[in-house]
This record gives sequence, structure tokens and C-alpha cells, in this order.
Amino acid sequence: MSIAFETVAGLFGVAVVAGAVDAIAGGGGLMTLPALLLAGLDPVSAIATNKLQGSAGSVSATIAFARRGLIRWREAGPAALGAGLASVGGALCVSLLPRPVLDALVPLMLVGIALYFATARRMSNEDAAARITPGLFAVTLAPAVGFYDGVFGPGAGSFYMIGFVTLLGLGVVRATAHTKLSNAASNLGSLALFTLQGAVIWPVGLAMAVGAFLGAQVGSALAARLGARLIRPLLVVIACAMALRLLSNPANPLRQAVAGFFS
Repeated sequence: MSIAFETVAGLFGVAVVAGAVDAIAGGGGLMTLPALLLAGLDPVSAIATNKLQGSAGSVSATIAFARRGLIRWREAGPAALGAGLASVGGALCVSLLPRPVLDALVPLMLVGIALYFATARRMSNEDAAARITPGLFAVTLAPAVGFYDGVFGPGAGSFYMIGFVTLLGLGVVRATAHTKLSNAASNLGSLALFTLQGAVIWPVGLAMAVGAFLGAQVGSALAARLGARLIRPLLVVIACAMALRLLSNPANPLRQAVAGFFS
């Protein structure tokens, strides 16, 4: 497809901002996916191309956090591997899973995550006692979120984050770093499948990937410097914004159920 240079330049700018936000608290797809749809891409191509720029942003943030020594590879590596493999399975099973169930449940889960981070007492940069072992995490929650990321995607970063904080007891900054590694793995896994299917619009995706990579460098630096003071409020805002964005779709079954109840 033919896309004007001005449109590609605009998408690059959107990707820079989204990459910075995504590196801190996730949710960058709230900006990039609607922008791709407005640029004229069909839904499948928009989702596939968005995975390309999302992969670049999450890989960039992972590199930045790793340089600061914030990733413990023995813990984070197996979780990322489980998430990446599961995301391929999720992408393969898109047509087999009940999408309306996800459409209804995900906004509720995002609101629950926002409430948790808004009210949790311990939201510091220091690690606490883990509730489960990293090995168990790598074969349970990490692949579950990775599979979901391959099937649907919105909120995956928030789901990883709450797992690292609540189950593994990581401080906010380290949990953000581990989240970016797992997010990169699940993005790359589903991107591989979309690439094989020929769904990625490469000129647009590569331009946005460069923007996302640069933005993620800025966002990860801010996250490492400001820690919980920045990450906690942004997590709350982004989770609520994602929930509202999903509920803004008139076809969302949860929205329809609530509207039917009040009518």
C-alpha cells in the first residue's frame, strides 16, 4: 500500500511518545494502534505493524534497563522464554478463543490493577520477599500473560508488572525492567508469526520502530531515575485509560451488558 511521507513522519512522532510512555508504564499501543488505523491500514495489518514497533520499543527499554544492571537474568530469562513461546501459541489460537470473553474481562482486570497500584502500601524501589519461586513464575503467570499477548494484547505489560511485584516481590523499577524483557519476548514471538503471514507493512513499521526505540531510551532513563514516584501514578493512569479505551467500543460485550441493565 502507498502511504504519504507526511503520514509516515506523523506515525514516527507518535511512536516516539508511545515508546517513552510504554517503557515506563506500558500502554503505548493505546496511541500507536489507533494512529495506524487512522492512517488507513486494515485491522490485521495495523495489529501486525504495531507489533513491530512495540517489539522495537520493548527491546530498546530492555537494553537500557540491562545497562543499568536492573535485570537479574537468572530470574528474568526463563520468564521471558516462557512468555515468548506462549505468545506464538496465542497468535496461532486467535480464531479458536472466545474473543467476547476477553473483551469483557480485560477492562475489569485493568481496573483491578489500577486500584491495586493506587492503594498498595508497599510501592518502593526495594525488593521484598517473594511469594513463589522464579521457576514457578516462569511456567505459570509468565506464559499465561504471553499467551494472552499473542491472542489480544492490551494490558499485557500491566499484567506482567503486577506479577513481578506481587508474586516475586520485586521493587517497582526492577519489576519494570523485568516486565520489559518479558514484553519484548511476547512481542517478538507474535511478530514472528505475523511476519510469516505477510501482514506487516514494513516501511511504516520500520519508521515507527526507530521512533519507538528512541522513545523507549528516554522513558527507561526517566523510570530508572524517578522510580516509584513516576511509575506508580502512570501505571494507574495507563491501566484506567486502556480500560476506557476498550469500553469505548460500542461492540464491547461488557458495555452492552451494562447498557442493557440500565435500559
